[in-house]
Amino acid sequence: MSDQPTPVVDGRSLPRGAAGYAEAADVLAVQYEEVTFDEVHRDVLQFVPVVPGRILDVGAGTGRDAAALAARGHTVVAVEPTPELRVHAQRLHAGSGIDWVDDALPDLALSGHPDRFDAVFVTAVWMHLDAEERRRAMARIAALLVAGGRFFVNVRHGPVPEGRHMFDVSAAETAELGSAHGLHTVHCGERPDLHGRDDVRWSCLVLQADRIQ
Repeated sequence: MSDQPTPVVDGRSLPRGAAGYAEAADVLAVQYEEVTFDEVHRDVLQFVPVVPGRILDVGAGTGRDAAALAARGHTVVAVEPTPELRVHAQRLHAGSGIDWVDDALPDLALSGHPDRFDAVFVTAVWMHLDAEERRRAMARIAALLVAGGRFFVNVRHGPVPEGRHMFDVSAAETAELGSAHGLHTVHCGERPDLHGRDDVRWSCLVLQADRIQ
């Protein structure tokens, strides 16, 4: 799948992992909001910071998770490279105080946001990155975390939807890659798909930064 063409929206190249999301944005805006933050992250809620801090949500989609985290008192930077999804997010969660950024992994420049984060969420994004991109992305995320900061990552397993750029990425590989960048695993579990797809399951991991990179 590495030869899949880079998607272009309004003359601008998007990450290959964004393929298919622009066209499906209207449908996804409904689908994503049908489940809550607490449902998606139910197995790792105990690891979410309680004291208000800085949280980064990468691949924030329609803003469901970003809005829930902002409602908990956190300062949230939400990254989403697909303009159509950002439009829905800003409509659905207007007034949430979320700082929206047009950016993407693996390099994630985050211009104007030089500070580190207490937590980074990457939900349903990691499997869109190839092996080299995952290495770069993990190094970048480790560098963005404060000491003791946590990386929340959900990885999809199952058939690849038509038109999507996706790879089979194991939880074990993700944990090992995190360890190579100073992140140790504090949770690794698996759950079924919340949209009723019997052939899809999800790995849910929380990796914690041992020290500042």
